[in-house]
Amino acid sequence: MAGGITDTGELYSPYVGLVYMFNLIVGTGALTMPKAFATAGWLVSLVLLMFLGFMSYMTTTFVVEAMAAANAQLRWKRMEKRKEDDEDEDSSSGVSDSDVLLQDGYERAETRPILSVQRRGSANIFEITERVEMGQMASMFFNKVGVNLFYFCIIIYLYGDLAIYAAAVPVSLMQVTCSVTGNHSCSVGDSTKYNDTDKCWGPIRRIDAYRLYLAAFTLLLGPFTFFNVQKTKYLQIMTSLMRWIAFILMIILALIRISRGQAEGQPSMAELSGIRNLFGVCVYSFMCQHSLPSLITPISKKKHVNKLVLLDYVLILAFYSLLSFTAIYCFRNDTLMDMYTLNFTNCDIVSVAFIRYFLGLFPVFTISTNFPIIAVTLRNNWKTLFHREGGTYPWLVDRIVFPAITLVPPVLVAFCTHDLESLVGITGAYAGNGIQYLIPAFLAYCSRKDTQLVFGSGTVNKHLSPFRHSFWIVFVLIWGFSCFIFVTANIVLSESKL
Repeated sequence: MAGGITDTGELYSPYVGLVYMFNLIVGTGALTMPKAFATAGWLVSLVLLMFLGFMSYMTTTFVVEAMAAANAQLRWKRMEKRKEDDEDEDSSSGVSDSDVLLQDGYERAETRPILSVQRRGSANIFEITERVEMGQMASMFFNKVGVNLFYFCIIIYLYGDLAIYAAAVPVSLMQVTCSVTGNHSCSVGDSTKYNDTDKCWGPIRRIDAYRLYLAAFTLLLGPFTFFNVQKTKYLQIMTSLMRWIAFILMIILALIRISRGQAEGQPSMAELSGIRNLFGVCVYSFMCQHSLPSLITPISKKKHVNKLVLLDYVLILAFYSLLSFTAIYCFRNDTLMDMYTLNFTNCDIVSVAFIRYFLGLFPVFTISTNFPIIAVTLRNNWKTLFHREGGTYPWLVDRIVFPAITLVPPVLVAFCTHDLESLVGITGAYAGNGIQYLIPAFLAYCSRKDTQLVFGSGTVNKHLSPFRHSFWIVFVLIWGFSCFIFVTANIVLSESKL
């Protein structure tokens, strides 16, 4: 592989790739969607959800296009180097006229211009066969300032994501298992507030239980950081089934209450004050661009990859809409929890203890399957950042140092505090916005420009985005920068009211 940076890993079918993407996109954002719907109004929420889903799909196709362009450039460089090596060998060694005649056809095939190779259809140069992480694409297509801004953005977001995940799983386990009242299975969703110093089990405090769960979480999922994402293939498939079961279960339970006349929700049509929170939730709910190289490259058949991604987005959008609408009509706005699963941990809502525990611990399943994928993506971007052309990493650096600097910082942050509200705000409103909108748009623009310079204006990228007109890139950039301004203005106005 060119550069020797990351391995493609074991290939899997397009449908397994669909499972990976579904698991990655449907994270904690999905569980906060009903509350966001309730605060913003059902009509505003539906329109914004569909629009942001469309925007995320568009930028996803931009990243796939840039991956194909990066693969083409890597192949072109290898072919140019092979051509130069062949010419040097011919000039330094004596060959007879008969040898030249015998090898003439072979030499012409090897040194043929790259456009001729592609037009003859011998091999499509834009085929995605090598995993080129977003960091390497930024190095290929951006200038030095752009590369530094990219890494600043991606590192903040991925470290923030890992720290949130590392804290959220132990917190969920602590809230479900720690008992103060002696009836924890029914009191998880009530309004009781607990301190970290309150007792959990005997002499064990709640903060001690949290750190024990954090240690167990690190020991169980941390080792995946030292391997490839494919190591979690069967875990991903199993937890994907749990994910579908949990969503369907919550939808059915809400529909049962509505059909029995127990519905309490009276959602408004529009509440503009809730748009800011809804925007942040939707950014998290459709985020996947940073991990696309790890997910798309191992897919065995990529001919219809854009249609596969579209199918994933349609399925996710349908689930988000159905989940949110059943929630806002089943529960009153003031009773909807920030984490929707907690609404089903009340004995008055669900009488079966197993279902209460299953839904209460569902965030643990969701986050646990995302953690290895995000960690591997951050590790690979660290490798790309420090990589030099033609160089290789020692085994210790490659297998120990890079995974360690990926895993240790977020775990330390989670160990010190589980109050990550400010970190969530920064990563979602700024770094998340940059990764989902601005970086893909700039990658598409710069990769198209470089492709025309290297291969000529007549070359067609087989993975060219359906949104190929430059208008769409400009539109995404305007939208991204407008979101920066909108979020910053809201933060300033909110602070000034305090």
